[in-house]
Amino acid sequence: MKHLAASLIALTLTVPALAGAPDSVSPRTLTVSGTGIAKAAPDEASFSTGVVSQGATAGAALTANTKAMNAVIATLKRQGVPEKAIQTSNLSLNPQYQVCKPNMACPQKIVGYEVTNTVTVTIGIDKAGAALDALVASGANRVDGIGFAIHDDKPLLAEARADAVKEAIAKAEAYARSAGVSLGPILAIQEGGERAPQPINMLMGYRAKAAAVPLEGGEEKLAATVSITWEIK
Repeated sequence: MKHLAASLIALTLTVPALAGAPDSVSPRTLTVSGTGIAKAAPDEASFSTGVVSQGATAGAALTANTKAMNAVIATLKRQGVPEKAIQTSNLSLNPQYQVCKPNMACPQKIVGYEVTNTVTVTIGIDKAGAALDALVASGANRVDGIGFAIHDDKPLLAEARADAVKEAIAKAEAYARSAGVSLGPILAIQEGGERAPQPINMLMGYRAKAAAVPLEGGEEKLAATVSITWEIK
């Protein structure tokens, strides 16, 4: 799907050459910008998952966490996630202190330790729901920040660029007709900023199929802007 968004139009008419002015005076020009927006369903999901473990000692907490995380990573690989799509994003070891009763002073005392280990995962959206279900079953007790994206956005960007050019041409023709002038050759084409697809969480439009955990991938948008300058006659 695609949609042409409203865009900022810059209209510049240079002052006609005055009598007796040199022949090198710049030609009259018309500059118009157009924006194209292309949309598509995402095909990739990313999220952080991992294990939080406690133990009486730092070593005990770390050992328990290591065992659980090995099971989580093994599960990810069984779900078809390649090693390059699994990246450790957080590893922490923190002491846990005793909780004092309200309105009672007590010495700060370490009563245990907590280890958190998480990885960021990228997986096909059609496999994400089943992978999350399997991860929790294998011992993962933390899932954060799920988002969606398009793996190869080049075709989407090409579509947005083409739409941006079409919009700029259509508006330039309309301005020329209204001003009683005609478009001459194109003098310059300048590409503006592009907006990459942004992760959209839990929106209607795409549901992961055959997954125990339902996911809504929504729709990704990519925008491109172009500015074109014509000589006018």
